[in-house]
Amino acid sequence: MEKLANYELNAPGFYNRQGASDIRKIDYEALQAAAIDWQKQNQIFPAAKDRFRIALMPIDTQLTFCHPDFELYVGGRSGNGAVEDNIRLGDFIYRNLRVITEIDPTMDTHTVMQIFHQVFWVNDKGEYPAPMTIITLEDVEAGAWKVNPAAAKSIAGGNYIALKQYAEHYVRRLTEEGKYPLIIWPYHAMLGGIGHALVPNIEEAIFFHNLTRMSQTGFEIKGGNPLTENYSVLRPEILTGPDGQAIAQKNARFIKKLLNFDAVIIAGQAKSHCVAWTIADLLDEIAARDPKLAKKVYLMEDCTSSVVVPGIVDFTEQGDAAFERFARAGMNVVKSTDKIEDWLGINL
Repeated sequence: MEKLANYELNAPGFYNRQGASDIRKIDYEALQAAAIDWQKQNQIFPAAKDRFRIALMPIDTQLTFCHPDFELYVGGRSGNGAVEDNIRLGDFIYRNLRVITEIDPTMDTHTVMQIFHQVFWVNDKGEYPAPMTIITLEDVEAGAWKVNPAAAKSIAGGNYIALKQYAEHYVRRLTEEGKYPLIIWPYHAMLGGIGHALVPNIEEAIFFHNLTRMSQTGFEIKGGNPLTENYSVLRPEILTGPDGQAIAQKNARFIKKLLNFDAVIIAGQAKSHCVAWTIADLLDEIAARDPKLAKKVYLMEDCTSSVVVPGIVDFTEQGDAAFERFARAGMNVVKSTDKIEDWLGINL
């Protein structure tokens, strides 16, 4: 393979690396002009010519998770986790723009009446559970929390009994399959809301990459099924109802797409949840096909943080344990500040 001369680039002049927490409008026309100039100045070729194809998957780098003023900010133990992660991720994209073939950001996407939102559940007083409430199988069996009858029309065509049976089945399956218990999350990543949008500094970098390398950004939407959580972009938490009938399916198209790249780089939020679950599902697919494929996956540990709500929950240990398991399976845990060539052991 012919080596690219100086494949690492300096950031373009418009890039403000400290703007990871700014909320602003992206000037798309100005970026297009800058991209044209950048191509010429740096002799950047279209991604279609890449001999070694690299995918970058930023998971849920949205305002709802990555801005301190939004609903599920992933601050990690430092309190600055997602903001600092996105500074490093932005640096990484611009520095390696010449060799990143495609960027495939995932987008958590929700509506109001979903099984992990407050309005889905009520107690005998008609009260909704508070955010971060854990709903256990024992709670549901004892009737401490019940499916909201008023939600049955929108979610189950008015069949309250079937929805009630499904909800009990759902929490039971989460327990049986060793998944996280059902948590009532604050309303977040709401379709049509500002929190659903990518953090502007990452949106800007992705848009610039698209134009400069002529590589269509591959947005992957997840989380819209009202009957299941969807931490992983590759499959929902639960796939079948109590009668065995499918309620959802894994994202076979995207799995195939990812595994067709020579390298897959993963970053984003949160390490303990959507990142860990996505990687775990990818690893399951790899194990079923060829365990050696794990070597093509690179996890940027300095561009992801775990869910920490001070005084309530701290999933740091779970996130770290997941990454250790992935490394033992053959995946590569790396830092964004290191050279991609050093990760890969090849000349780009």
